[in-house]
Amino acid sequence: METVTTHLSLAWCGMAVTAVAMSYAIVAAATVLMWRHKQARRIGAGADLAMPEVTVLKPLCGAEPQLYESLRSFCDQAYSRFQIVFGVRDPDDPALNVVRRLQREFPDRELDIAIDATQHGSSLKVSNLVNMMRLARYDCLVVADSDVRVPRDYLLGVVAPLADPRVGIVTCAYRGLARGSAWSLLLAAFINDWFMPSVLVAAAFGSRAFAFGATIALRRATLRGIGGFEAIADQLADDYRLGELTRKVGLRTVLSDVVVETCVDESSARDLIRHELRWLRTIRAVRPAGYAASFVTFDLPLAVIGYLVTGGSQAALAMLAITGAARLLLHFSSRKPDAALSQLWVLPLNDLLAFGLWCWGFVSRRVHWRQACYRVARDGSAQLIA
Repeated sequence: METVTTHLSLAWCGMAVTAVAMSYAIVAAATVLMWRHKQARRIGAGADLAMPEVTVLKPLCGAEPQLYESLRSFCDQAYSRFQIVFGVRDPDDPALNVVRRLQREFPDRELDIAIDATQHGSSLKVSNLVNMMRLARYDCLVVADSDVRVPRDYLLGVVAPLADPRVGIVTCAYRGLARGSAWSLLLAAFINDWFMPSVLVAAAFGSRAFAFGATIALRRATLRGIGGFEAIADQLADDYRLGELTRKVGLRTVLSDVVVETCVDESSARDLIRHELRWLRTIRAVRPAGYAASFVTFDLPLAVIGYLVTGGSQAALAMLAITGAARLLLHFSSRKPDAALSQLWVLPLNDLLAFGLWCWGFVSRRVHWRQACYRVARDGSAQLIA
């Protein structure tokens, strides 16, 4: 009798797990489809005569792949008055060659360089931003990572919401653009198929507990009011903390309609695993409850587990099939229309890898960032350990 009861309990548990996975897969696919439809209907902003002058802050470190193309997209904006401050720590940083090329190509643009190795905390990126602020001329600030590529109406789109004094920061969804190896395809899939859909689902249900290094736009007064970049000088998740600090003072976070691209160029399995683990363990550090609850976002592996636990139930098999169909829909909806069918192998491998790394994310707080190893503390600060 106990054996029968145990089997029934397992079957019902498996059915519940499969149903949860199927439900999330459907919601995620529908959310991404609606987002894509919204993007297709987005009408570029018109004249920017009433728009404020903007300073774009671009912290740099090394000559990354596609750096020229990414930085050039910021120089070629349909915006009347803006400045770009490029910041490096090392006067021999090869990224400066790209910046000087752009200065020659865009002589009428306000393109300035800050070279300063002064350290303000454990985060080299944030130290760079602190040092760059002395050259920032304008009161509207846009911070964007070096590997981000943007459309020509980018500044118009991300700056416009700041006209509302209730808005603290504006951030952007982004799409991974793989360059080179199969490892790059897998990291792009991690971004496009798992991370951004989970963000869009959370946003659809009202959450704004996010901010992304791909873009953060805010007013100088807002930054000053939360203690400047110095307030996040030890944070690994500096982008998330900026959003959190502005929300704590009663200001809103806005997810812009603009979608940007980030260049992904992983050269090895080790680089891929370290990159994904850094993201996952950083999320776990700043939002432990949310990280634990995010198991539902691994819909396909979860549905397979649920189906196996039921012992091969026909109902569970049907839900697994629906989950797979929704997962395929999300996979293609998250990509550009010309995404190759030959890359379909990425889908199951990415789902399995991401789920495995999510589990591994509970084991340790060690992360690798560039050439250094850190421990992520419970408050999100990065402590150098190697």
